[in-house]
Amino acid sequence: MNKLIEPGSVAVIGASRNVNSAGYGILKSLVTGCVLKSPFCNGFKGPVYAINPNAKKILGKKCYNSVLDVPGGVDLALIAVPAKLVPSVLRECSLKKVGAAAVISAGFAELGTNKGKALQEEITRIAEDAGFLLLGPNCLGVLRPSINLNASFGASTPPSGGIAFITQSGALADSIIDWSLDEMYAFSGIVSLGNMAALGPEHFVEWFATDKKTKVIALYLEGFKDGPALMKAVKKAVRNKKQVFVLKGGRSEAGLKAVSSHTASMAGSYAVFKAAMGQSGAKVVDSLEELFEYAKAVSSQPRAKKNSIAIITNGGGAGVLCADYCQRFGVKLAKLKEGTLKKLDEHMKPTYSRANPLDIIGDALPETYEKAINIVAGEPYVKGVIVIQTLQTMTDGERDARAVIEASKRHPDKPFVTVFMGGKYSKPGKTLLHEAGIPDYNDPKTAAKAMSVLVPK
Repeated sequence: MNKLIEPGSVAVIGASRNVNSAGYGILKSLVTGCVLKSPFCNGFKGPVYAINPNAKKILGKKCYNSVLDVPGGVDLALIAVPAKLVPSVLRECSLKKVGAAAVISAGFAELGTNKGKALQEEITRIAEDAGFLLLGPNCLGVLRPSINLNASFGASTPPSGGIAFITQSGALADSIIDWSLDEMYAFSGIVSLGNMAALGPEHFVEWFATDKKTKVIALYLEGFKDGPALMKAVKKAVRNKKQVFVLKGGRSEAGLKAVSSHTASMAGSYAVFKAAMGQSGAKVVDSLEELFEYAKAVSSQPRAKKNSIAIITNGGGAGVLCADYCQRFGVKLAKLKEGTLKKLDEHMKPTYSRANPLDIIGDALPETYEKAINIVAGEPYVKGVIVIQTLQTMTDGERDARAVIEASKRHPDKPFVTVFMGGKYSKPGKTLLHEAGIPDYNDPKTAAKAMSVLVPK
């Protein structure tokens, strides 16, 4: 599996000069890190071979007529040729003894035709007989940001971090990568499963379960072939202290019909799926946003030692809402002790709430935020903090954000979650929080949900 996720060398079979083709996009992603520039784009450092018998050089890479002509070994072959040519290409990969192949090409079982199914069965047999791993077909590819590997036709490369994202939808992966550039979702790996002719989600869950760079595994699934194997892999990940979150597509009658024409999967009962994942230790979520809200929190923050959380806010209404949501999602609010309140009395205005949620009043300056956060977070009985900022005339979002960041550094064993509400004028502070790995949300409900997966139940 290392040859697929952490290859030392990559060949692009079907590399193209057509800038609008997958073969061009894949090669450019490998050479430069992305098609659309982002701050995290860096080219793959290992050998990259372009295979195109009709070109001499593409993007500065010498072109070879066949993978068999490549002078060195090939760990991973990325195949982007018409579907009917894939079997012959895979046979050449077999002769070359490549470690793994990712078939980007579509035109297989997802078509719903006998010809497409037969073609998929043929390429599966070739890979099995040759003994190399086969990802896809009909997939986006694979990304491993920590080694600058963008072996896909995804438009960009996301930040490197602790989230492993395994998805049956390549288009979702591409959009999530774009989303991550704003929200700073940081990934240990992204794998697009495609039609799952040979490799299914269970194989990748098992690999990421022991991956030191991975803290949380996020899955988007429509269907799968081996439920017991997936349950076993999830249990292994949970035993290894990786949290697993799953979003299931194909829950409704309409969704079930759409699944078969998307990746040729069979989707069973959602109730059975949800129960099986729950028994295995995974949390089933309802939306993509929720999937990554949870994943971001878990990948960037420590688990609280005890369910005893404080809310600090300059907006009373936002604090009340957050308290309501905390109760709904099982987050317990710490009762502030008299000693804590006496410390706060020295720095807060007389009208502050003297309770949890700690309302430090709408005109709170950064100095007030800093004192409140440091005093409350410094109390041994407070095991985590939700900081809410509503935007007032005197609000300084950047300094408030720095106060949270510094407190987080002083208390690395306590989770911090923020709600910097607003848009344009809150963005500088939100950006600082994102860059520091503090999960920030625009709604108290979302923050409470994120904290709920960071506290023991």
